[in-house]
Amino acid sequence: MQVQIIEADLLDVKHAAAVEKLLDEYAHDPLEGGKGLAQDVLSRLVDQLQNASMRLVLLAKVGDTFAGIAVCFWGFSTFGARPAINIHDLAVGSTYRGRGVGSALLGDVESRARAANCCRITLEVKGANHDARRLYTRKGFAGADIEVPEKVTLFCVKTL
Repeated sequence: MQVQIIEADLLDVKHAAAVEKLLDEYAHDPLEGGKGLAQDVLSRLVDQLQNASMRLVLLAKVGDTFAGIAVCFWGFSTFGARPAINIHDLAVGSTYRGRGVGSALLGDVESRARAANCCRITLEVKGANHDARRLYTRKGFAGADIEVPEKVTLFCVKTL
């Protein structure tokens, strides 16, 4: 399966709709509350992302279908005196899970982080999200493999 990663153009109607759809599907997952995004959140999500100057929104495409998303924010590490990037949301559509989409998104984030001379990539994951934790461990994120109660949220770091 061929996965193409593109940076979302939030002014593009198709990209904006994909961002809303993928994040809403992610919020419908029982691990994320199972309720989806509130209508008022959906109605302002793309506009507010456009205003977030330090954002990086990546979309994964399989053919003509948007199959996954990574919403990231650029930051700075005082301990490394270099840029850093945080993956705030990583979501893969339910029909594309386990097929390399999440791995492709993480690989693209890492490539961009290295190109920007970042010292690390960070993310958070719920203890109950075993599939994501296995992916993050395979991709070199420290902390994803720690045994914790399922309600605990882990902070994971990949040092570059």
